[in-house]
Amino acid sequence: MRAFHAAVLAAVFAAATPAQAGWITSWSAAPVRPMPGYGAMFAAPSFRNQTLVQTLRISAGGKALRIRLTNAYGETPLEIGGARVALLDAEGKEVPGSAHMLTFAGRESARVAARAPLVSDAIAMAVPDLARLSLQLYVPGETGPCSCHQTGLDTILVSPEGNYLGRTFEPVQTLQNRPFAAAIEVDAIDGAGTIAMLADSITDGIGSTLGANRRWPDYLAERLSAWAKGKWGIANQGISGNRVLNEGFGESGLARLDRDIIALPGVRYVVVFLGVNDLGMAFTPPGSPPPAPGTGLPNAGVPVTQEMLLDGYRQIVARAHDKGIKVIGATIAPYKGSLRWTEQGETVREGINAAIRAGRIFDGWVDFDKAFADPADPLQMRPGYHMGDHLHGTDAGYKAVADSIDLGLFK
Repeated sequence: MRAFHAAVLAAVFAAATPAQAGWITSWSAAPVRPMPGYGAMFAAPSFRNQTLVQTLRISAGGKALRIRLTNAYGETPLEIGGARVALLDAEGKEVPGSAHMLTFAGRESARVAARAPLVSDAIAMAVPDLARLSLQLYVPGETGPCSCHQTGLDTILVSPEGNYLGRTFEPVQTLQNRPFAAAIEVDAIDGAGTIAMLADSITDGIGSTLGANRRWPDYLAERLSAWAKGKWGIANQGISGNRVLNEGFGESGLARLDRDIIALPGVRYVVVFLGVNDLGMAFTPPGSPPPAPGTGLPNAGVPVTQEMLLDGYRQIVARAHDKGIKVIGATIAPYKGSLRWTEQGETVREGINAAIRAGRIFDGWVDFDKAFADPADPLQMRPGYHMGDHLHGTDAGYKAVADSIDLGLFK
């Protein structure tokens, strides 16, 4: 009798478990708690009975996709009145016949619980590598300050009041945030995986051309597609102002690792490119500009030592390894000439970079310090590789960084 019951239970569980699809993350943007705007980091907007249209470029393609929405910082549930996705052509126009309405448990409307994500049903929609998609969200109620990625570097269209899904409209507002969109996941080829980035504004792409997908992870996605078509998705989880150890813009890298990296489908590698903000906030030159009100960034923050940062990296590695994720460390880029450079911070940066290059911390490493450095003065960025602030890159600088990566790291 026990054997019979075991056989029945096995059959029930087998029937209830769908065939495993090869879901990987092909695009992402990490949300941050609502806060005032600061430079290229925009304040969190609110919406009421409006349609939001944003353009997203994936990395790896697949035979199906699904969308991950977020209400990570919402105090109340977020109502989704409808959502629509379509392929865009090279001119940014919808490809005829490519549009699909998203569903959630079979329904076109949904409620995203407070402080939670929501994953759509899968859509049998084949998408190629580097496809550009239009994502339209209709939010019928009052959203409150949105769970947004602050630095979208693309133009988001906000409609007049009403449901404009599938219709053109004259926007009443344009934004550069990423409202409520957390990830695009694709059912990819066998053996595919995702390379995620736990990083700050240099990875977020500040200084790159608006709407052109010229962050260094974008360039890396193009290289990977040419090298191994369909195999590698990119999940850019850079948050401008982010730090390893302390909260500022977004939770610290240590605090957000589980949600922003480990929880994403298909992650096999994470590139850790954090540390310059830890140094810039711990060692603050006299006369530095104060932080924006409410940002949580101290002008002279908690002291940071080389060993504290290295221990932070070690924790990231240990926790990623628990989930079978390999960790690639990036050397901290030069920042002499920026508003927050100090000799004390430089000493710590050089010590950290020496430890990374010695192979004592990560599974592998990439030398972004060398890629950005000015040969005439390696303590600062090469002219033309930074936007004028000696800290953030340009299109040329970000391409140089992506080109410096040995693709053989990703097996």
